[in-house]
Formats: sequence, C-alpha cells, structure tokens
Amino acid sequence: MAEMPPVRLLLLSLLFTLVIATARDSVGNHDDDDGAALLAFKVGIRRGGSSGPLRSWNSSTSFCSWEGVTCGGGSGRVVALDLSSHGLAGMLPAAIGNLTSLRTLNLSFNWFHGGIPASLGRLHRLQTLDLSYNSLSGTLPDNMSLCTGMTALVLGSNNLGGLIPSSLGDTLTNLKKVSLTNNSLTGAVPASLANLSFLQHLDLSINQLEGSIPPGLRGLRSISHIDLSANGFSGALPSSLYNLSLLRSLQVEGNTLQGSIPADIGDRLPAMEKLVLSRNRFSGAIPHSVTNLSSLTALRLGWNQFSGHVPRTLGRSQDLRYLELAGNKLEADNSRGWEFMDSLANCTQLQYLALDNNSFRGQLPGSVVNLSTSLEKFFIGYNNISGEIPSDISNLAGLKVLQVANTSVSGAIPESIGKLANLVMFFMFNNALSGLVPPSVGNLTRLNWILAYNNNLEGPIPASLGKLKDLNILDMSKNRLNGSIPREIFKLSSLSIQLDLSYNSLSGPLPSEVGSLTNLNWLVLSGNQLRGRIPESISSCTVLEYLLLHNNSFEGSIPTNLKNIKGLTTVSLSMNKLSGTIPDAFDGIATLKELYLAQNNLTGPIPAMNGSKETVSCVVEYISFTWLHVPPYTL
Repeated sequence: MAEMPPVRLLLLSLLFTLVIATARDSVGNHDDDDGAALLAFKVGIRRGGSSGPLRSWNSSTSFCSWEGVTCGGGSGRVVALDLSSHGLAGMLPAAIGNLTSLRTLNLSFNWFHGGIPASLGRLHRLQTLDLSYNSLSGTLPDNMSLCTGMTALVLGSNNLGGLIPSSLGDTLTNLKKVSLTNNSLTGAVPASLANLSFLQHLDLSINQLEGSIPPGLRGLRSISHIDLSANGFSGALPSSLYNLSLLRSLQVEGNTLQGSIPADIGDRLPAMEKLVLSRNRFSGAIPHSVTNLSSLTALRLGWNQFSGHVPRTLGRSQDLRYLELAGNKLEADNSRGWEFMDSLANCTQLQYLALDNNSFRGQLPGSVVNLSTSLEKFFIGYNNISGEIPSDISNLAGLKVLQVANTSVSGAIPESIGKLANLVMFFMFNNALSGLVPPSVGNLTRLNWILAYNNNLEGPIPASLGKLKDLNILDMSKNRLNGSIPREIFKLSSLSIQLDLSYNSLSGPLPSEVGSLTNLNWLVLSGNQLRGRIPESISSCTVLEYLLLHNNSFEGSIPTNLKNIKGLTTVSLSMNKLSGTIPDAFDGIATLKELYLAQNNLTGPIPAMNGSKETVSCVVEYISFTWLHVPPYTL
C-alpha cells in the first residue's frame, strides 16, 4: 500500500483540528445562549423582599449550578428549569424560547402575568410544560403545536381565554396529561382531541366551554381521568364514554347534561373509582349494576332528576367514601326502599352521606346507627321522614356535620348526642322535636353552629352551652323555651354571626354580660317576655348590624351610647315599655337603614338623623299614647 504524501497528511490533520474546534465553538455558543437566556429571564422577573429573586444566578458561576436549573450530562445544555413555588412575578420573557434543549419547564405556583410567549414553540424537545397557578392571560399560542414531543401540558388556574386550538390534538399526539382547569376558555371541545391515543388525564373543568361532548372521545383508549365539570356542556353524555374500560374517574358536575345512566354501567367501567354526575339534568333510575363497581370510592349523583329506589345492595362497593344522592326524586317508605341503608353498613370507610332533598318517607331507619364510625357528614333533611332520633346515634363517633332539618322527625333530642365529640355543625331546624334541650350538648366543645329553630323544644336553655367556646351561630328561635337566658351564653365571645332566641317564652332581664358579645353581627331576642332596662353595656357590641329586641317588656330609656355601634343597619325596639325621648344617638350611625320604635311610651321630637348616609325607614307609632302614625319616610 502506497504511503500518503506528507502534504496531504498535513492537510487532513489541519481539517480534523478545524472540525473539532468548530464543534467546540458550537457547544460553547449554545452554552452562552443558555446562560444569556436565563439571565434575560431573571431580568424580567421580581420577588418581594430585599434579597431579590434567584440570587445564585450570576455570571461568576456556571449556570448549571444555578437554583432550579438542570443541565444534561454530556451536552452541558439546560434540560430542565423548575422554579415552582418561588413567589416570582412579572411577564415570561421571549428569551425562554432560546433554551432549545429544554425538556421540562415548571413555573407553577408563582405570580406571572401576561401572555404565554409564542417563542415556546421553539422548544421542540419540550416534554413537560407546567405554568399552572399563575395569572397568565391571553390565548393558547397556536405554535405550541410545534412541541411535538410534549407529554404533559399543565396550564390550570390562570386567566387564559379563547378557544382550545384544534392543533392540540392534531400534532401533540404524545400527550399523556392535559390540564387546562380553572381558566376562561370558551367554545367547544375540539374533536381532534380524539387523536390523543396516549392521553391518560384530561381536565377541562371550571371554564366556559359549551356545546356537546364529542362522541369521538372514545378514541382516548388510554384515558383514566376525565374532568369536564363546571362548564356549559349540554345534551347527552356520549354512550361511547362508557366504553373507556380504563376510566377510573369521570367528573361532569355542574353542566346541563341530560339523559340516563346505562343499565350496564357496572360492567362497562370496571375500573371506575370516582363517578361524579351531580348538578345536571340526568334522569331515570340509578341502575342496579352500579353496585358492581367494586373499586368505587365516590358516587356523586346529587341535584339531578333521578327517581325510583336506591339500589338495595349499594353497600357492595365497600371502598365507598363519598355518596351524594341529594336533590333528586328518590323514594322510600316503611314498606320498601330503605334497604340500601342496611347495606351501607358494609362501607366501613364512608365519610360523606347526603340523602337530603328527596322523596324519602316513613320512619328514619334504625340502621342509620350502624353506619361507619368514619362518617363525618350526614345529610338526611328535607324529606318527609318521621320517627325519633335514635339514642344510638352516638355510635357515629366521627360525625362533624349532622343535618336532620325540615322533616317530621319528633321526640326529644337524645342525651347521648353529647357523645358526638367531633360535631361541628348541628342542623335540627323545622322539625317537630320536643322536650328539653339536653345539657349534654355542652360537651360538644367543637360546635360552630347550632340551628334548632322552629321546633317544640321546651324548658330552660342549659347553662352548659356556655362551654361551647367555638360557637359562631346559636339559633333556637320559635320554640317553647322558658326561664332566663343563662349569663354564660352572653360570655361566648366566639358568637360572631348570630344569636337568635326570638319567639320563645324567655323571661327576666337582659344580663349586662351581653356586652361581651363583641364580635356578634345579629342579636335577635324579640318575641319573648324579657324585662328591665336595656343594658348600657350593649354598646360594647361594636360590630353589631342587627339589633332586634321588639315585642318584649323592656322599660326605661333607650341607651344613648348606641352611637358607639357604628355599623348598625337595623334597630327594632317596638312593642316594649320604653320611655323618655328618642336619643340623638341614632344621628351618629351613618349606616342605619331601619329604625322601629313603635308602640312604646316615648315622647319628644324625632331626631333629624342627618348623619345617616342611608335612606332610613322609621316607624314611631304610639309615641306618648298619641296616634302619630308616621309611615316609612326619608329623614
């Protein structure tokens, strides 16, 4: 073999050296581009505090060591930028599109605003884009479709609007996750989404989308999660959706969808864990096959038009945690229909049960006491059920909310109710309950709300209620309670929304401790037999808006220091035995809209109340036993 001439060998050596140098320069230039792009990104953002954002980002160190930056092992290029939850703000700079080796971009949970830069379309290697939980606006850029390798597009909880581009399904066919929830997107769901055969998670909830749900979504053969809740979708739910055998979660709550549930749903969706159809217009019976969904953890069918009986073996879904059937036309009576309650005893993890606002009748089933001790919220009101609250209700030790309201339930509140130590809300209004209020209610120290109005409860109010240091609302109006109001009630500074004991037979003076209700908005004690003077201490209730003491036997003068309650909107002191003059105090209450002083023994002129910024309706009949009917007028 002939030797290569020295000149040719020298030329080849020089050429090889030049190629290597050029390649090194190319890599170096890309490195410089990435560093410059990151610094341009930093310039455009800000963060509260004196330290400033991203202090580690400076030219004295390699950008591969900067906070949130990950570089590829061999290339030295930026392959991931993760600055989620950094409190960053500003607009996304176009320079971010120069990070052309980027595979992951996560800027979620920040305060970025403005549009999504079109330059993101240059990120051809991008696989994950997460800009969720910002304040981004504008539309989805069409050229995002150039990121053909993308597998996750997460833009939820922003202010994005406009249409979902059809190119999303035409070119981004590798997508496994699409989350556009909680934006202002409009229009229809593009039929092209049916091309996303690898898609596993689709969340378009809480937008302004409309029209029908495309039947072509049956092409999503890998899908496990679909959430289309809180939009304006109408028409029937495509039957093809029930053929997606890998589907574990289907949520379409809060639309105007209609139609019925297929009779064989339990056989067609064997993997279903969460079925949420609530707040639509679905009708027909709940099919028995739903009991075949052995992995079901949440079944929410509330606020539709379902009718008939609840499947009697519903409790076969033993993993059920959340069952909402409220707001339908479901039926049961003493002869038939309550069997499902027996079977629910098998659901040992049940936490939420809503059966209210249906057509259930008959006795409250005794099996209610066999429900899971994990049950936290139980709603069965607004039905025509009767009977008594079973004493073994105390078995439901995990209860936080108990609602048996607007029914025909009668009898006494059982003493055992005091064993429900976790109870936070107690709704027993509009029933036929009678007997004494058990002192054991005072053991429920986590209670925030007690609503037991419009019953036939009698006897004194237990002083033990004064132990309820977290109570915000106490409404026991329209009963037959008697005796004095315990001073302990007025020491509950936690009462911030309402204290309503009106229309009972309560007597005695209003204790001076009423001034301890410094956070209360509504004080309603009208329609009782309270007597004595209105305590001066009431002026300490400085956030009071409604003071209703009419139809009692209060006497003496109206406290002049009511002017200290600057937010009063309604004062009703009529039908008492108040005397003296109408104080000028009302002139200093700028928010006052309604003042009722009729049928007292008041004398003197009506104050001008020029200080009020509102139109005041004032009724002052029977001043000094003289007919001075003054219709509501502007003072």
